[in-house]
Amino acid sequence: MRHAVLDGGKRMRPLLVYATGIAFGCDEAALDAPAAAVELIHAYSLVHDDLPSMDDDALRRGKPTVHVAFDEATAILAGDALQSLAFSVLADAPVPADRCVALLKTLADAAGAAGMCGGQALDLAATGQPAHVDIGALQRLHALKTGALLRAAVRMGAIAADVDASTRERLDVFADALGLAFQIRDDLLDVESDSATLGKTAGKDLAQAKSTFPALLGMDASRARLEQLALTMSEALAPFGSRADALAELGQQAIQRTR
Repeated sequence: MRHAVLDGGKRMRPLLVYATGIAFGCDEAALDAPAAAVELIHAYSLVHDDLPSMDDDALRRGKPTVHVAFDEATAILAGDALQSLAFSVLADAPVPADRCVALLKTLADAAGAAGMCGGQALDLAATGQPAHVDIGALQRLHALKTGALLRAAVRMGAIAADVDASTRERLDVFADALGLAFQIRDDLLDVESDSATLGKTAGKDLAQAKSTFPALLGMDASRARLEQLALTMSEALAPFGSRADALAELGQQAIQRTR
């Protein structure tokens, strides 16, 4: 479990929890549990995603994946235990009970069949037959597989801060655009970068005939879509002024990152 969580990683999801909550006046101590919980869910998903029955990858965050460093059975159990730990940590969040329940439901929904797991199932079904996936289906796939947990991170910061409904709606628009931008950038990096820089196997999408934005739209159109999403994020955050600067910076990182 420590091998999967503690070395490397961008920590984008916990940073989104902190950036959102602090922007709207939440005490930082109340954000520690949701920030840790969302990263634990992310880490568990990577352990399982790398398994031979899924993407069968040997490298993650610049070191051997858990099933390579240990064995496949240990990796499955470690992933299961990280998922359980996430909800245990979140249940102890120092917030009012109604907010704690809302946090738990938000994370559970994002991780399950209507979120990350559902997106992974769609991804596996589409692998090897990209010609059968149109842009709408690809966006839905990644809105679930990648976007759901990023959106949940923003929502959890908003819940902890007890923001109003209109603010949550704007934050959802920002988070949806960020999630899609994050995935498009990931797809571009798989083509443009190398394994040493990425910390994971480069070129694997093409080798496995994965459905990706560059494969469907081309590199130039994918970059143009990133520019559109950057504008959507900026417009969504504009009413919040300078207090949303940290969120805006994370949005830029999602688009400009090199790993």
